[in-house]
Amino acid sequence: MQDGDELCGRIVDHIAQTFVGDPALLEKLLAGALAQGHVLFEDNPGLGKTLLVKTFAASIGCASKRVQFTPDLLPADVIGTQVWDAKTGGFKLLKGPVFTNVLLADEINRSPPKTQAALLEAMEERQVTIEGQAMRLEKPFFVLATQNPIEQEGTYPLPEAQLDRFLLRLSMGYPRSLEAESEILRRRIAWQTNDPTRTVEPVVTAQEFAALQDRVERDVFIHEDLLRYIGKVVRGLREHPKVHVGPSPRGALALLRASRALAYLRGRDFVTPDDIKAFFVEALAHRTILDMGHAIEGLKPEQVVLEVAADVPVPTRFRPGDKVGEPEPQLVEAVPVAMPQVVAEPASARVSAQERWRKLLRSERE
Repeated sequence: MQDGDELCGRIVDHIAQTFVGDPALLEKLLAGALAQGHVLFEDNPGLGKTLLVKTFAASIGCASKRVQFTPDLLPADVIGTQVWDAKTGGFKLLKGPVFTNVLLADEINRSPPKTQAALLEAMEERQVTIEGQAMRLEKPFFVLATQNPIEQEGTYPLPEAQLDRFLLRLSMGYPRSLEAESEILRRRIAWQTNDPTRTVEPVVTAQEFAALQDRVERDVFIHEDLLRYIGKVVRGLREHPKVHVGPSPRGALALLRASRALAYLRGRDFVTPDDIKAFFVEALAHRTILDMGHAIEGLKPEQVVLEVAADVPVPTRFRPGDKVGEPEPQLVEAVPVAMPQVVAEPASARVSAQERWRKLLRSERE
């Protein structure tokens, strides 16, 4: 675990030498990649989304390709197609940019749904089918996509089915201080170029990074109480009165995968509640659809996610060896018990009994 912790720390520090931003954001991006998930960056233009993605791909030693999504982009431009070769007199496969380790889908919401859907098979199954021929993608493979939420003209919002394929949706926001704003300018002067990612050296190789992904799956423990904790939050969102459609089980799996990866890069072999809390918004908000009335009033899914999470008790047992908490009492439907019926004695019966009693007394006197 210490070797993995050290490597992850070096990757984050290396990215921070180029990208000026919140270290927590870099940790979450790295956690999403270690969890073998895809990440969607949604934020205003000019905040360095593309710079961060390209720097990250270079730092982990992975081959990367960039696709600028436009309204006239076709599915074949992403996954590839068969083309006629005049020299051989037959068709040959021309692979698209999806055949890489890290695919940067820049401004993904500018292409029509048909082109966006071309990524679905690659994102979920790590394979591409061209002319009936299925081809596996190299490992590691993940999609880092960007989109601009404030500009809607000429865009095609991602459908819920494709949003659900992204493990996390991250937002970096504007620089938090004057010093950070100034540091961006200082680095631009030092680079003497608009694209410094060409000189970024890798910290690990693609094979080493794939080994880190395998360690997350194999070596990180999560307590049964934390599994219930995740389930309660996800179910609470589905049952919330202001939510039209809540997260599916894939949302719970996203919390599980991301929290285990975060625990690993922080040097632990077990998950804590804080690891899960770190991803409530990033893993669940884009999977939550509010009722139309509340959405029009300005309510955000992020607010509902935090409200539901705040109402769920946080487990105190999460280390390996800790006992599992007491199971919640199950509500048992009350079974009606048959009560003995009291039947009133008829008047005729009472009279006959009295007569028998009188006869018995007379016989004794005689």
